[in-house]
Amino acid sequence: MNIEMIKAAAQRLAPVVRRTPMLSSPFLDEMAGRRVLVKAENLQHTGSFKFRGGWSALSGMPEAQRVNGVIAYSSGNHAQGVAMAAAKFGVPVVILMPADSPTLKIANTKALGAEVVTYDRLRDSREEIGARLASERGLTLVKPYDDPLVVAGQGTAGLEIVEQAMAERVGKADVLIPCGGGGLTSGISITLEGTNLRARTCEPEGFDDAARSLASGKHEVNATQGGSICDAIVTNSPGEITFPIMLKNCGSGLVVMDNEAMRAVALAYQRLKIVLEPGGAVALAAALFHADEIEGDAVIVVATGGNVDTDVFMRCLETL
Repeated sequence: MNIEMIKAAAQRLAPVVRRTPMLSSPFLDEMAGRRVLVKAENLQHTGSFKFRGGWSALSGMPEAQRVNGVIAYSSGNHAQGVAMAAAKFGVPVVILMPADSPTLKIANTKALGAEVVTYDRLRDSREEIGARLASERGLTLVKPYDDPLVVAGQGTAGLEIVEQAMAERVGKADVLIPCGGGGLTSGISITLEGTNLRARTCEPEGFDDAARSLASGKHEVNATQGGSICDAIVTNSPGEITFPIMLKNCGSGLVVMDNEAMRAVALAYQRLKIVLEPGGAVALAAALFHADEIEGDAVIVVATGGNVDTDVFMRCLETL
């Protein structure tokens, strides 16, 4: 992986991607004790940054391969990103989703024309199911993070962050990123090399495999695969491609509690007028409630997704 791959992905994405805004609120600045700039990727197509990687993967694929169709596994956001990219290219798409995925994400994925196959995240192996279906149907697997084209696509958000930070006259700052397998974090971290910006992973307590892996220097595994309201970023361990990049480029990981993520959802709605899902709000939670672990006179927060079920969103608003 290198910056040239990300710049090439940016060229392929240019005709279709949204350049998402960087938002701010004096109230959030006061809470955090520094400027808080929120990169609103929840406003990206399909409600999350995942469209970037989905389009990058399909647009970078040889046409003869792409026409046969693709398959992906995801709890919802990667699913929708790949499904929309496949729909725009007019190719078949199968998505494997945990049976307990948010109803909204399953419905949205189907609405984009994907065939959805559900599985039990605690008992079944999505990798095995995906490999079998790909072989049986001649589909190309688009992994959620361990794919160079996907990482390159996610990294295009970092190119925008660097430009927007310069426009905002940001000096030294941490860039806080909700982290699952590390596709977005590793991609953004490459774009920050040579700048005064540093990538930091953010995760929910109990599912902080990236933070623990960065601390130990080796892949750490979570004890369980379910149980956090931040379902969008719950993974088993950092990716094989992404972890070495994060180990090289990122600072120490940040960990927040589920209730902090829920409150960050509520504050984002109240102060920025945007809708986030808990997993997409963990970086904002870290900025607001773990300010003593952050360096710089400003902090940049990536708000990664806004695909939240109504009942969960209402529970979050009750934390205000």
